[in-house]
Amino acid sequence: MNELFPIYVKLAQIQTLLVGAGPVGLEKLQAMLTNSPNANIHLVAERIDEEVRAFVRGKDTIRTSERAFADTDIEGIDLIVLATNNPTLNAHIRKLATKNNVLLNVADKPDLCDFYLGSVVRKGNLKIGISTNGKSPTIAKRLKEFLHELLPDEIDETLDLMSQLRDEMKGDMKEKIQALNKHTKTILETKRYDSPN
Repeated sequence: MNELFPIYVKLAQIQTLLVGAGPVGLEKLQAMLTNSPNANIHLVAERIDEEVRAFVRGKDTIRTSERAFADTDIEGIDLIVLATNNPTLNAHIRKLATKNNVLLNVADKPDLCDFYLGSVVRKGNLKIGISTNGKSPTIAKRLKEFLHELLPDEIDETLDLMSQLRDEMKGDMKEKIQALNKHTKTILETKRYDSPN
């Protein structure tokens, strides 16, 4: 049973530490910045790959430190992502994160994680997170591709119209919710029946 609680974090409003700057570190950076282009990230690694260096070039909210991790790197940090292949370092940072109440993600080590970086379907303002509870990132990736194709490109226009409608509606919250539920049910039914077989 998947007991994870899904949340969407405003990475531009918190401080994230990423340890490791190889191919996995690049993948984590890309995931974070694709979803939160203004994320505040401190990248620490003994060696920063040239691809990582090129990816962060010109990004003002990314700070890099090409050196070994220091315990003081955790100060003022809200979230940690580890992309190292050093089990000893990972275990050490796990202890620091627990002691300092900082949430931690360790690449490919579900048992060390407080949270997972799931696959994300994104079309304009719509984001759908997919979690397999750490069991199969490959399945999550396939579902992401499927849902991306399934969702109409016009979904963002629909979201804008719904936002405008919500702002213009009168009445109490319960009445608004009932009206919006009725309206969106009609939209989804129309899309489903109009779809080609």
